[in-house]
Amino acid sequence: MRPTSLEQYVGQQHLIGPQAVLTKALATGRLPSMILWGPPGVGKTTLARLLAQQVKSPFHTLSAINSGVKDVRDMIQRARGQHFFNAPKPILFIDEIHRFSKSQQDSLLGAVEDGTITLIGATTENPSFEVIPALLSRCQVYVLNSLSKEELIGLLENALHHDEELQKREITIEENNALLLYSGGDARKLLNAIELVSDTMPAEEKLTVTDELVTQAIQQHLAMYDKGGEQHYDIASAFIKSIRGSDPNAAVYWLARMLEGGEDVKFIARRMMIAAAEDVGLANPNALLMATTAFQAVHTIGMPEARIILSQAAIYLATSPKATRLMWPSARLWRWWVRPVRCQCRCTCEMHLLHS
Repeated sequence: MRPTSLEQYVGQQHLIGPQAVLTKALATGRLPSMILWGPPGVGKTTLARLLAQQVKSPFHTLSAINSGVKDVRDMIQRARGQHFFNAPKPILFIDEIHRFSKSQQDSLLGAVEDGTITLIGATTENPSFEVIPALLSRCQVYVLNSLSKEELIGLLENALHHDEELQKREITIEENNALLLYSGGDARKLLNAIELVSDTMPAEEKLTVTDELVTQAIQQHLAMYDKGGEQHYDIASAFIKSIRGSDPNAAVYWLARMLEGGEDVKFIARRMMIAAAEDVGLANPNALLMATTAFQAVHTIGMPEARIILSQAAIYLATSPKATRLMWPSARLWRWWVRPVRCQCRCTCEMHLLHS
């Protein structure tokens, strides 16, 4: 079901739509080296292939999982042998480029700098953290978004009519909420899900897809969450913003996402203590007491019962009135009110705060 032309490509209209940045680059026939950053299943590899097809460039691929410095150098040497007159520069596509070590990324610098290759890297991690600055400065970073509900439904209908196996069956989509939920904006997950559902019944029988049937076929939905990456900070931020915005339903949802992803319950409880002090503050002094008690309780009890305590605390904080007035002195007043002075022992390593 992989698209064979840009017209068939679904999503990312901010990059390949009319007057978009990559559309203009294709019109000139010159692609810059780039990093495609986005979640899984949004078409990073497909887009790289289609871009190479549009400019008629030789396309070479490497996987950061099983390629070393020698493989990179061999590929660059092969690309140098393909430079003939006005022929377009070869494109080197590296999947999971964030897994490349510093030495592996260093080996790309010369070839990218002198134009031997056009580098297209794909990553699910923030390239600012995972790609060395020297290489990052030579590449454009383009962000790919998760697919929307309408785009996913279009992909699903396309698969039912054009997939070699699915088009042989009589399949009716009566409900699609579970399919969309399990996909989470990931086209690959969506197509895998409909394939799993299709395999639950004999090919000669008519298949009516319902949310209950999808749930039974897939059994469990694993929420996307990376405790060491972007998802860790993004979801924690969404959790705190939901509390700040007085939305208990959203707060419990993001809390469940963190717990389902295996987040440390003490980390969540600490974040709620900060929210109780910063966002609720003196509008409800008991909020900090509640958050502190919740921290002590989850530290003592642990999972799975800690989810109940955390939920109650999150709902309490979200429904509490918020401190709307400035609780701290202004910057000018703060400089007058708190003066840095040296400590009594006159040490030079630390400065202490003296309150007037």
